[in-house]
Amino acid sequence: MAFGMGPLETDIIIKLLLATFFGAIVGLEREFNKSAAGIKTYAIVCLGSALFTLASVIIDIKLAAGVITGIGFLGAATVFKTESKVVGITTAALIWSTAAIGFVVGLGLYFAAAVTVVLLLIILVPVEYIEKKVLKTHDEKGF
Repeated sequence: MAFGMGPLETDIIIKLLLATFFGAIVGLEREFNKSAAGIKTYAIVCLGSALFTLASVIIDIKLAAGVITGIGFLGAATVFKTESKVVGITTAALIWSTAAIGFVVGLGLYFAAAVTVVLLLIILVPVEYIEKKVLKTHDEKGF
């Protein structure tokens, strides 16, 4: 048995990478304009949307829509405004994207789930450094 990626796996990787990249580009613009949501949040939401879309090709889209909506309410509970800032937006996006991961694992799309987890970690760790050190858009507390 040959080991390697087939066309389906390659297609999944391309779609998830493009979604992450395009979301990050929009987030970069928001970072420069000091928006509450930035690179990580937009990249995560775009990645989660792509993953839900991959899943809804396999099943009835109405089922996916119900999960997306329900998890959206849960994520909304993590966002709040203090006197000077909005916090919890990235957490809400991660809850939503993690729901997408669980959704596709339930469908048996293990490869798509694994690629998404790796991309989320790439979004979170190096981008956090870039936001703080290079773009200097967050204060020392990380907000």
